[in-house]
Amino acid sequence: QACASLSQALVAAPNSGSWRNLCTSAVAHAASRSQAEDMRVEGAFPVTMLPGDGVGPELMHAVKEVFKAASVPVEFQEHHLSEVQNMASEEKLEQVLSSMKENKVAIIGKIHTPMEYKGELASYDMRLRRKLDLFANVVHVKSLPGYKTRHNNLDLVIIREQTEGEYSSLEHESARGVIECLKIVTRTKSQRIAKFAFDYATKKGRGKVTAVHKANIMKLGDGLFLQCCEEVAELYPKIKFETMIIDNCCMQLVQNPYQFDVLVMPNLYGNIIDNLAAGLVGGAGVVPGESYSAEYAVFETGARHPFAQAVGRNIANPTAMLLSASNMLRHLNLEHHSNMIADAVKKVIKVGKVRTRDMGGYSTTTDFIKSVIGHLHPHGG
Repeated sequence: QACASLSQALVAAPNSGSWRNLCTSAVAHAASRSQAEDMRVEGAFPVTMLPGDGVGPELMHAVKEVFKAASVPVEFQEHHLSEVQNMASEEKLEQVLSSMKENKVAIIGKIHTPMEYKGELASYDMRLRRKLDLFANVVHVKSLPGYKTRHNNLDLVIIREQTEGEYSSLEHESARGVIECLKIVTRTKSQRIAKFAFDYATKKGRGKVTAVHKANIMKLGDGLFLQCCEEVAELYPKIKFETMIIDNCCMQLVQNPYQFDVLVMPNLYGNIIDNLAAGLVGGAGVVPGESYSAEYAVFETGARHPFAQAVGRNIANPTAMLLSASNMLRHLNLEHHSNMIADAVKKVIKVGKVRTRDMGGYSTTTDFIKSVIGHLHPHGG
């Protein structure tokens, strides 16, 4: 039940109980304990799966293989939504949304957004986030023992607001050759993400939250975001609060990332910092991520790259997606299976014999999956 209590705290608003509890596990949502038992007996938690583009489908294959080998009681309901493979339509989007609304939990690959403008500015990726109100993206950047990078023993969390800011898809040509692009900042959403960050820090026993902004230039927009963070910080006297300008933050992350604990920021900065921070511990292939609304949880890779050049070459690194899948199992209160998979992945990396191309080795995706399966049962390999 740890999940249930964590979530209640994470999404309780400062002044009202209007946020529903975030724990979207099938157990927490079952009307009664007996109903939850029935689900267990039937054998599986239903989870929506969106393989996405690029190496997404290959990474999902890895998840399915490992889950099968570990006898995980999860049943995937697969939906294909892709703008680049002409598998995107209103109908597909609706199918995905209704599946998610029913299951409350999803695992997704990156849905690639083409550059061309075809009359609809908001990508399917963005529309999905908006329709489900997935306002908080959490990327836990943690060094993997046994894999040496420039900085080792790193452990920081990036929390990003992801429903407004520069990603509002409100652009127009006001005069020939002049584009206006609106960045939207609201008090409600800024307070909500700040509250989420402080609750996260409280629950996870972390001591400091850093708000990242550019309020020196965007005095009103980022000024409002910063003000909301400051107001919320006052409600958490035990947690140290700092603010940092985004450009300085990038430099500090490269020079001395150990000074950071939890960082909270608006949409665009968060997108950039997620990728920068992932690079500190080994890149897009190793960092898991997740997105939350008041009632849904979506598990994905921390750095959203379709890694298109690797498609079909059996070289993609499944680490990030497997660790995300492990986090998803913890969210479903399947603690035993969650630990078993995370431990197996970490053992493969620690032993160091099986390394994919991005980690400086020559192993294939298949080799990596086999090795993880071999490490699943401590006595079985």
